[in-house]
Amino acid sequence: MNEQNNAGVTFAADPLLGEITMFAGNFAPRGWAFCNGQLLPISENTALFSLLGTTYGGDGRTTFALPDMRGRVVIHPGTGPGLSEYRLGQKGGAEKVSFPKISSVNATRAVRDNISLGDGEASNIQPYVTVNYIIALQGVYPSRN
Repeated sequence: MNEQNNAGVTFAADPLLGEITMFAGNFAPRGWAFCNGQLLPISENTALFSLLGTTYGGDGRTTFALPDMRGRVVIHPGTGPGLSEYRLGQKGGAEKVSFPKISSVNATRAVRDNISLGDGEASNIQPYVTVNYIIALQGVYPSRN
């Protein structure tokens, strides 16, 4: 493994196979692919398939899928006190949320209190900047310990 030292911080120059990172360029560097959910042939990517399996899609016989990170926020799988459980590869969330129809009593109060009722939908998107998520197709096979 190549190691580089930059400002006193040592890091591995060779990525771990299956490692995902953000990349500000408009192309995927050699040995990496965009995390756009594309299908890959198992026969040409057996080591990566052994790590990902069909977690992100594919038929598991001839193909498997890379994660599709387009329009997604990353969260860690698992659970915590008072939190919902999330499985590796699980997708969820919504870009818009709908509000229930407001009764005439509540509508009268909203007008009195100068509250905008809108059209019953609101955007649920945080402020953002776009970068590419890329995954290492080549690299050091990760050890489990």
